[in-house]
Amino acid sequence: MAKNPMSYEIPNEMRDFAEKSVDQARKAFDGFLGAASKAVSAAETQAAGAQANGRDIAQKTIGYAEQNIAAGFDFAQKMVRAKDVQELMQIQAEYLKSQMAAMQSQMQEVGSAVQANVQKAASDAKATVEKATAEVQKAAAEAGRRK
Repeated sequence: MAKNPMSYEIPNEMRDFAEKSVDQARKAFDGFLGAASKAVSAAETQAAGAQANGRDIAQKTIGYAEQNIAAGFDFAQKMVRAKDVQELMQIQAEYLKSQMAAMQSQMQEVGSAVQANVQKAASDAKATVEKATAEVQKAAAEAGRRK
């Protein structure tokens, strides 16, 4: 009698090989997930740092606004105390000169802070990408060795 093709038994070696392959694939996938998780965590840390830097710049800007408003009130108070038109013109000229200098200084400070933050963020991002790439390569190499 002919053997039924549906009753073919899978050899133990083939099942063992398949099981090892599945285990290796699972471990490789777990390695890739671990690397991806670390990359996401590093990106979140960078985002938090960038957010803190943005908060610092915003606080600095608010401080400058407060200074400028106070200078405006001082200017208005001096204007109402002026005795003649010549004194008014002198007070106005001094105010404009001092405010232009203050604004120039403030803009330079904010610009420097923004530039430093952007450079730091770029450097951190580069380091994160390099680290994530190394993790993925490591996971891939380990998966390749297990075959």
